[in-house]
Amino acid sequence: MRSRDCRRSTDLAYPSRLPQPDDQGKTHVGELVNLILLGVIEGVTEFLPISSTGHLLIAEHWLGHRSEVFNVVIQAGAILAVVLIYWRRLWELATGLGDPKNRDYALKLAVAFLITAVLGFLATKLGFELPKTITPVAWALIVGGVWMIGAEMLAARQPERSDITWRVAILVGLAQVVAGIFPGTSRSAATIFVAMLAGTGNRAAATEFAFLVGIPTMFAASGYELMKAMKAGGAHEDWSGLAIAFVVSLVTAFVAVKWLLGYIRTHRFTAFAIYRIALGIALLVFLPAGI
Repeated sequence: MRSRDCRRSTDLAYPSRLPQPDDQGKTHVGELVNLILLGVIEGVTEFLPISSTGHLLIAEHWLGHRSEVFNVVIQAGAILAVVLIYWRRLWELATGLGDPKNRDYALKLAVAFLITAVLGFLATKLGFELPKTITPVAWALIVGGVWMIGAEMLAARQPERSDITWRVAILVGLAQVVAGIFPGTSRSAATIFVAMLAGTGNRAAATEFAFLVGIPTMFAASGYELMKAMKAGGAHEDWSGLAIAFVVSLVTAFVAVKWLLGYIRTHRFTAFAIYRIALGIALLVFLPAGI
């Protein structure tokens, strides 16, 4: 009895030691909001040519740093949205390999993916990592925006071709590696415009190939990061929070891709280029150096 009384008097003397349910509730709610915001940012930006990784790096400066596993897995949520949107096309390719046209297209997807996988793995082993500050991302946004405007002008002079050549497949695979090494480049922007400049002048055809290549690429990256996390014990990951962000990313990406596919039928990518340049300049001007 005496020891219980002593503990009770100690707790009353030091109220800060008592649990604070209200503060904990606010913390949980705040973290839930952050997870939803990060999922929305990923879902909206993964396939718009404005760089999802760059936007996530920017957001994490205010919403808290996340692990590489978190970033890659919510990207997989956005990729799953593309699987749902293109499931008929994927089914056609998977069940129609006897058709030379389908077989040729599938082989080009496989080659583009393998180029990305091999070179991306080598880049990882050589120590390429995402930058810790926003400044290089801001410059990548600006340079990428200027490049997009120039590439759009050059692509407009290309003949309206919808076929995917071997040159297109190889260059798209290389473009994915470049986008993975330099956040702010945008995987979708790099692959779409490389495809258009390399001979696939039809914007919709270039976009479809770029998105379909992204499916095995991002799923492979997600699997690789998850294996590393599980090998390390996986103890540092909030798997329930990761699941929430994954679902949010999936839903928002589905809406964003549906909108984009309709938008590019009658519009160029110029508006996205202007947004990139404006955001990059704003980050350089208003954020202190070194952030």
